[in-house]
Amino acid sequence: MKQQKFWKVILRYGHVGQFNEVSVARYLAFPAHFSIMDVYDHAKEMPGVKEKGVMGAKQVSFAEFKSGRREEDEDFYLRKLKTFNPRTA
Repeated sequence: MKQQKFWKVILRYGHVGQFNEVSVARYLAFPAHFSIMDVYDHAKEMPGVKEKGVMGAKQVSFAEFKSGRREEDEDFYLRKLKTFNPRTA
């Protein structure tokens, strides 16, 4: 298995600035050599993320990553987003 780091990234979706935004925690895996800035750069390019939409990122354990991915599967907004854009998965 390749060495990886796991990250919790808080992203803003929706109509930012019009008070119709949704903040969602996404759990992402990246190669071990990625820094927090690499994670930030990748996250801001994800489908649906608004300009200035990365609110924060922190490295998490594998157990927290797995738990967070299960929570993502239950998130109504993400499920709806994935039906419109399957690349978001």
